Amino acid sequence: MNITLPDGSVREFASGATGMDIAKSISEGLARNALGIIVNGVNYDLSRSIEQDASVRILTWNDDEGKEIFRHSTAHLMAEALEALYPGVKFGIGPPIENGFYYDVDLPGDTKLSVEDLPVIENKMKELVKADNSYQRAEKTWEEAVAYFTEKGDEYKLELLEGLKDSEITFYTQGNFTDLCRGTHVPSTGMLKYPKLLSVAGAYWRGDSSRQQLTRIYGTSFPKKDLLDEYLKQLEEAAKRDHKKLGRELKIFMISPMVGGGLPVWLPNGTSMRRTLEAFLRNEQKKRGYQEVITPHLGNLELYKTSGHYPYYADSQYPPMQIEEEQYLLKPMNCPHHHQIYSSEPRSYRDLPVRLAEFGTVYRYEQSGELSGLSRVRGFTQDDAHIYCTHDQLKDEIKNVIELTQKVFTTFGMDVSTRLSFRDDNAEKYGGDLALWERAQAEIKEVADEMQLEYFIGEGEAAFYGPKIDFIVRDAIGRKWQLGTVQVDYVMPERFQLEYMGADNQKHRPVIIHRAPFGSMERFMSILIEHYAGNFPFWLAPTQVSVLPITDAQNEYAESIVAKLKDMDYRVNFDNRSEKVQRKIAESEQKKIPFALVIGKREAENNQVALREHGVGDKGVLSVEEVLAMFKDLSNV
Repeated sequence: MNITLPDGSVREFASGATGMDIAKSISEGLARNALGIIVNGVNYDLSRSIEQDASVRILTWNDDEGKEIFRHSTAHLMAEALEALYPGVKFGIGPPIENGFYYDVDLPGDTKLSVEDLPVIENKMKELVKADNSYQRAEKTWEEAVAYFTEKGDEYKLELLEGLKDSEITFYTQGNFTDLCRGTHVPSTGMLKYPKLLSVAGAYWRGDSSRQQLTRIYGTSFPKKDLLDEYLKQLEEAAKRDHKKLGRELKIFMISPMVGGGLPVWLPNGTSMRRTLEAFLRNEQKKRGYQEVITPHLGNLELYKTSGHYPYYADSQYPPMQIEEEQYLLKPMNCPHHHQIYSSEPRSYRDLPVRLAEFGTVYRYEQSGELSGLSRVRGFTQDDAHIYCTHDQLKDEIKNVIELTQKVFTTFGMDVSTRLSFRDDNAEKYGGDLALWERAQAEIKEVADEMQLEYFIGEGEAAFYGPKIDFIVRDAIGRKWQLGTVQVDYVMPERFQLEYMGADNQKHRPVIIHRAPFGSMERFMSILIEHYAGNFPFWLAPTQVSVLPITDAQNEYAESIVAKLKDMDYRVNFDNRSEKVQRKIAESEQKKIPFALVIGKREAENNQVALREHGVGDKGVLSVEEVLAMFKDLSNV
């Protein structure tokens, strides 16, 4: 059989050769580091036979798919350790996740796990690593699988099997542990030398709060100790930067049970920051010809049926509400409302592009166990915009949006990588005509190439109505976040019958570009808080400067400086309490206010201030004019 490698070269192998055979033929080093193989787009274990011509890619730790295989195998290793330590334990699901894995388990009797128990489980895992047991795949009939888990008494696996009657069923065994699993796994447990269990939480079976609550154990795993140590240091730093902790300490936002879970309340400091971010983006949008609109927080259900958001995303939406003779839905997306604005009057090709922008609040239902501060909420505001343009204008408009998005992320000092999110072969996931999809994907790729973007293609990551460009940023401690997105849409113009009159005096469909550089104000703010560890740049800080007179004798002069700063729209804290100046300085530092102006007798007499910078300390005595000039420079973004 002929095996085609990623570089396009073709090698001949006997039918039945395995991924490991292929890896060894390339190099012994690759064979030692190989974790799995992709055969014609499907993940295979390295020990699995390949029977006919195929295109293959060997996976190592450097591949995201390789990391998933490594960590999913570690989840099975943990399950084996749990079964040895807690006979009778039952297992839900154990998937890999970003940077790790988890397994939901039902422990026997009244057994409860806490973080204090994790080292014991971890030590058992390391013991099993030394046994170096191979992961063995076995195909089973549905009846065989049901018989096995019936005898074992695991009702969770039996319930999962109910949804697999028409599917291929496979078991994986390593050592004394067997699990229902589609794979893929590393060759043996001996590769999993550095597992680390991190935390314990509760999780309802299948996310249903009316079902059994299971114990969810989170962990991670690395092939080298230095990689694990680096990650654990990153976790320590992340804990210090936790936006929920800093958000509370810096009085940015609050979550009130009386208001409701997942519905953040912005406090004055947070509102100041949010308005500053909005003003920054509004200014950039104004330069680029956007018109701002405001739409309601709910809409007629028929609007979302037309768009396909209902029932397509019904599970993530609040149920419809009956109002008189009609049904309404809390707004899950801003798009349909903007389409109504576009269609509210006749459009000519001379009017296009039409760029509509809105800071629009939307509502999505999230399970209570998934809510987390500002990063996972039920009500959030998107910096949404929709551009309606001709086919000839499309590429220039995409470039304009990409430039805007890049401006946002470079302003905050975040490294950006780009993913072109395209459709896969599962036609049921997507709407619209395939030819238009292929055209949109080709146009997006052309733009990315012309702008010399560094990108990778994510098949199956597209939205249901079109391909998109996703921007993935790296924060100050190396974590990656998907934020801004640009989406090309040929589907909604058809669904809403959107039109414009062309130069040929015929009606045509516009193309829609969806874009949101921040994504959502809530999630973006959560990332900013952690990115800066609460030490915000001068232009964004909720309070930019503290004015600190040493004694009451300097209050009058200090008040004149406060008034001047406020007249220039700076956000000022005037601390004229009868406290020692050292305490005032310490409190200003604690509040992470970028600058403090300390005023004593000499400063008052000479129209000066003693400048202190947060986290740096004394910057010397400056004239008021010098300080104002510095503040002006720091305000330019």
